[in-house]
This record gives sequence, C-alpha cells and structure tokens, in this order.
Amino acid sequence: MPDRLLALILVFAPLSLVSLGGGPSIFAEMQRQSVEVHGWLTDAQFLDLFAISRAAPGPGSLICALVGWQAAGFAGALAAALALYLPSTFLVLAVGHWWRRKGDSPARKMIERGLAPIAVGLIFAGVFTLLQADGAGWLELAVLAACTVALLRGASPYLVLLVVAILYAALQQAGLIGGAG
Repeated sequence: MPDRLLALILVFAPLSLVSLGGGPSIFAEMQRQSVEVHGWLTDAQFLDLFAISRAAPGPGSLICALVGWQAAGFAGALAAALALYLPSTFLVLAVGHWWRRKGDSPARKMIERGLAPIAVGLIFAGVFTLLQADGAGWLELAVLAACTVALLRGASPYLVLLVVAILYAALQQAGLIGGAG
C-alpha cells in the first residue's frame, strides 16, 4: 500500500505542475499512467471515472481522487488529490507575486502567448485520448466535429446537448447503434 501511495504522488504531483488549461490538459497523461503504466484501471473504468467526475459538482480534475480511490482506497484518493492540488497551488502563489510585479512587461506577454497554444494542445491530447479509450468510430467523430462547429458559432451548450441526446436516442430506437452509442 505505501508503494501505491508513493506511485500516486509521483504521478499526480508532476501533472499538477503542467495542468495548463485545467484538468482536461492532463487527462491524456493521467489515462496513460493509470491504465497503461500502472494498471490501476482499464480504459473502460477510466472512462467511467471521467464521466462521474464531469457529472459531479466541482472541478473535473477530481477524477484524480477517483483514480486514487481505485488504486489504493481512501488513502489513495487523499494522496492523489493532495498531490494534484498542492504543488500547483504553491507554484501559483509563488509566481503570482512575480506576475503582479511585471504588469505589462514584454516577458509576461511572451509567456502568456507561449502558454496558450501549449494549454490548447494539452486539452486536445486529452480529448484524443478519451476518444481512443472509448473506441470512437465515425459517428462519434462526426458528432464531435458538429458540436465543435456549433459551439464555435455561438450555439447554446444546452441546445447542443439536447440535440445530441435526441439524435442518439433516435439512432438507438431505430436499431442503428447499440445502448452504449
């Protein structure tokens, strides 16, 4: 058990420091570590935990506590959550002071411009990993593309969710897709 707790800390503490863009930016590496490297979960279990973490109130990065729970029970959940949240908290506190002092400096503007594409790339990698773990086919990819276009054009996320739910229900009712989509 102490080995698992240490492994959880060694996985989540470094992820804490590269979670630019929030939880979605580290999903790819979190999935790789918890499924492929350590074998704490299967792809299906990771997707289930992802869905639970997205549906529950609070930050989606709480999936780390669920992974920790699966790997080592309550102590694992606590270790994973603290390892994910504490290092980045201390880093933000330390950098925040410098950041405020720099104001409109060219260095600050360069850092901001450089971090934005990194954050977007990390988030895309997380989405791609989740699609791979789910075994996404042409329908899922088409829905992803259509939702992306709709949201970029200003559609309401609630309307997009409703339309996709109706589409999947109709396709399932017609027998064109299975229960899991």
